[in-house]
Amino acid sequence: MEIRPATDPLSWDSFLLSQQFRPFLQSWTMGEVYRDIGQEPIRLEAQQDGKTIGICFAHIVHARRGRHLSVPYGPVVASQEALTALLEALTKVAQDHQCAFVRISPFWPSSSPFIHNLPSSSLSSPLHLLAEHLWYLPLRSPDVWDPTPAADHEEGTRITEEALMAGMRSTARNLIRRAKKEGVTVTRSMDPVTDLPSFLNLHDETRRRHHFTPYSTSFFRAQVSRFARSGNVALYLAHYQGEVISASIHMIFGGETSYHHGASTLKYRNIPSSYLLQWTAICDALERGDRVYNFWGVSPEGAKKHPFAGVRTFKTAFGGNLLEIAHCRDIPLSPLYHLTRAVETWRKWRRGF
Repeated sequence: MEIRPATDPLSWDSFLLSQQFRPFLQSWTMGEVYRDIGQEPIRLEAQQDGKTIGICFAHIVHARRGRHLSVPYGPVVASQEALTALLEALTKVAQDHQCAFVRISPFWPSSSPFIHNLPSSSLSSPLHLLAEHLWYLPLRSPDVWDPTPAADHEEGTRITEEALMAGMRSTARNLIRRAKKEGVTVTRSMDPVTDLPSFLNLHDETRRRHHFTPYSTSFFRAQVSRFARSGNVALYLAHYQGEVISASIHMIFGGETSYHHGASTLKYRNIPSSYLLQWTAICDALERGDRVYNFWGVSPEGAKKHPFAGVRTFKTAFGGNLLEIAHCRDIPLSPLYHLTRAVETWRKWRRGF
């Protein structure tokens, strides 16, 4: 087996698209997004007999709590041997960059055998890096995201709009109809780069209202610009009385549409535009022939103080299933890691989850 820097975007994405789980955060384009904001992408691939059996995109995080190598929803591997070799190579890269630790957030179901074969030195992270309880809506039958061994990679039969509507809670159906009746219209931007400021204005208001740490404007611009080149990003704008009152950014990759960013104004909080916006995006994904609509993160069932507790009711109202993936792991490389761990453990306690 050989671990080497990846240089071929087509080969990289071809391997990723051959897997059951195809997180766009491990796509070649996502690495270019980080390059655009000044973080050089680190891409490694595992080759055996001339065939790719694993890939991993990572980037250096220069955080005050400790420089570390971050692996968003990776590595993506086809075998245990590939995983072991890639983690060894990542550790070496991290040490060369004087990182205190490696943090991996793999997109594996919580039942994956890979979890039990991570290095003995790895520790469960105090905080999550990315959403680990994902709410998804299958757009084909059988459910291609079913994490049981019986699931295969066949595309299945497309589910109808009528069946999707019937699978919602009645409140969601009623709010979609009400939004239409109230005069809300939803459009998909023909030029998401040019129309991005409409989203950013709402997002800034949403950030101030909910007190979360946002992605930077440069990140939004880089992500939308890079994915727009291949038509793999959708920006939806909900209009009411001549104003944009809610907006969302959806990533399109590998037969999956992911609801990645959302924003709204408090001015018209009684107008359920977000329900019609999501339904429009779902219908577009169905028309494209996508297999999954990924609502992204929700809180665990019953959790009251969780970063995603506020959106669980909204997202689950559309019907669908929960996919719980592996909690992120840290591979300590320096005594400085223990300071980071103490700070993050305190933050977790402070937030109450």
